Amino acid sequence: MVALIVILFPPLLIAFLLVMERVEEPLRRPTGPREVAEFLSTASPGEVDTLATSGIRRAMARWRRRRSSRVRQEAEPPVV
Repeated sequence: MVALIVILFPPLLIAFLLVMERVEEPLRRPTGPREVAEFLSTASPGEVDTLATSGIRRAMARWRRRRSSRVRQEAEPPVV
């Protein structure tokens, strides 16, 4: 049993690190001026409140989530 753990631990750790790198990559990307201008023109009141209380990074993350979910909803065909 110990040998199995010793053999499987390194590949599982590497796989976990690769997944986490993909998760963290958008968080490390700086916010560009064009994206800020688009945010300010299309942000909801809740997103503007997040900007005022938590800063640009959290507000942009919330805005990106809303925008990506809207794109996914538009791409899905309507269910009849």
